[in-house]
Amino acid sequence: MPLSDLHHALWRIIGLVEPTKRPSPSLSAVATNPLALLPTAEADKARVEQTLLDVVRIDNDPYLTEISSHLIKAGGKRLRPLFAIAGAAASMPDGTSVHNDVVRGGVAVELVHIGSLYHDDVMDEAEMRRQVISVNARWGNLRAILSGDYLLAKASEIAADLGVEVAGLLATTIADLCRGQVGELQTMYDVDRTEEQYFPSIAGKTASLYAAACRIGGIVTEQPRSDIDRLTEFGRLYGMAFQVVDDILDVIATDEELGKPAGNDMIEGVYSLPVIHTLAWPEGKMLRELLTDGLAIEDRHRAIDIVRNGPGVASSLEVAQRFINEAKAVLAEVSSNESALALAGAADHLLESIPFDRTNITL
Repeated sequence: MPLSDLHHALWRIIGLVEPTKRPSPSLSAVATNPLALLPTAEADKARVEQTLLDVVRIDNDPYLTEISSHLIKAGGKRLRPLFAIAGAAASMPDGTSVHNDVVRGGVAVELVHIGSLYHDDVMDEAEMRRQVISVNARWGNLRAILSGDYLLAKASEIAADLGVEVAGLLATTIADLCRGQVGELQTMYDVDRTEEQYFPSIAGKTASLYAAACRIGGIVTEQPRSDIDRLTEFGRLYGMAFQVVDDILDVIATDEELGKPAGNDMIEGVYSLPVIHTLAWPEGKMLRELLTDGLAIEDRHRAIDIVRNGPGVASSLEVAQRFINEAKAVLAEVSSNESALALAGAADHLLESIPFDRTNITL
């Protein structure tokens, strides 16, 4: 089969039209995440935001308070706390508000995430984050690192207050996150990076946080151990799909949609699943020659075009869909109430975030 025909067939397999066939809708045009439609969602989000600010505030140290709350005030989807809340609510009657300890547990995971962003921006020498100047660009690397450490410490403080199991879980999650990040650093600019290196990395740096959030929701509400394990596995699988989708968007969305240069991971030498898959095909030879530690702008555009038009995006979408299908199957064994259905819907929402015409999708 000619390569071009194989490429077309791969797109048809997963039910997507090719990006060259129809215009792509904006990322902002995707449907609302089902978690945001739960009856308690607005109040829960407000509780999360207030708790985040309260936790990092130091009454006699406005300087550290300002730095540590900088990215909190910049906003965010707060998916990890919402997963903890929805996971807890999966065992409750519809419309029931969760105990504040669930919110605090979700906030602990979010603080780990935000603290890791402070550190990431130092490593990447980033100037912007969430449409505001990054902490390192405004206050310098040393203060960014120490403030990130402070957020991790506050997360640990909350976890310790919630009990030994939650404290141990959060410590393990931080370790997993670090291992995943180090694994990624080990393969930077490595065009021979494999799936066997990629998946453990994203399991640590991304999926571990979603798994921890869901598990905390189950632990704090004292759900049956089997359900706690299933919620944890749902969070892990969701997190895996989340990162694969994020990596797909990095190469198919526009600079404007992403808020950063498209193909930024390739610029930084992080070769994600769509790139790994593309490199394994015949068209990967040309891509391999372009991927260096000094990727020029014109070469970046050529590299992006190769990945976009090759089979790597389609095959990566299939991987994301498998993770989503497995996640929903695990969650169905826990509950079918509105919170559980919203979590399942959030998994489906991941693919809806991919900017393609979704007409006649058969995924």
